[in-house]
Amino acid sequence: MEFAKVTTLMKATALELAILTGHLVLYPTGIVAERLSPAPPDAPPEGPARGRRPVLLLHGFVDNRSVFVLLRRSLARHGRDGIESLNYSPLTCDLRAAAELLGRRVDEIRARTGHAEVDVVGHSLGGLIARYYVQCLGGDARVRTLVTLGTPHAGTTVARLAAAHPLVRQMRPGSEVLRELAGPAPGCRTRFVSFWSDLDQVMVPVETARLDHPDLVVHNVRVSGIGHLALPVHPTVATGVREALDADAPGMQGGRGEEPGASSVA
Repeated sequence: MEFAKVTTLMKATALELAILTGHLVLYPTGIVAERLSPAPPDAPPEGPARGRRPVLLLHGFVDNRSVFVLLRRSLARHGRDGIESLNYSPLTCDLRAAAELLGRRVDEIRARTGHAEVDVVGHSLGGLIARYYVQCLGGDARVRTLVTLGTPHAGTTVARLAAAHPLVRQMRPGSEVLRELAGPAPGCRTRFVSFWSDLDQVMVPVETARLDHPDLVVHNVRVSGIGHLALPVHPTVATGVREALDADAPGMQGGRGEEPGASSVA
């Protein structure tokens, strides 16, 4: 049994290194902000738009939109055509500023497409930024579903030497931002789907990537056998993200704070 755990960890580590290498190659392609897609030809200037909600992808700390190349391709192959990403500056020193930037981009997408709501997928810190926008800046009126991938909802203690950066300190357990997010959020309308991995070495402890809040409608999904960098890349997670975005709130399995099942990845 112990040998099987070691083997699984070794496989996950090897996959993380392979993904890191590939991502370093792709990283320069994501530095420049993407060109915004035009409004669809059938989008009315006023009133509700037709079709699926736009999806906005938000990267993690010191990263950029290139991390979502494979996830974006998977979503597009399965009928999502309104997919965009947002880069926030690595020099950003306050999560709240990034959340305000996100809010401006969401409003711009809504105005351009005619959709009243968007969906957001955030990896790592990106999920925390999006959660702050939804909970604290009124974003729940504009974000229908927020999917987080390896996000430190309760704070992570990893990389202590990097704590000099203000954003890293805001991801620490007990930070002012995390205390704000732990506060009451009555009537929050956004659906949350939180993917967390049992081998995520950036989330310490790994359960910190679960979202547990009495006022939020949350579905936690446990992923087995992959690490932090693999979450926005792995095809099984991509399938789960697609299902989460396509699900309707009334029929959403699990309800508040429950975890009805787990995704298992070899």
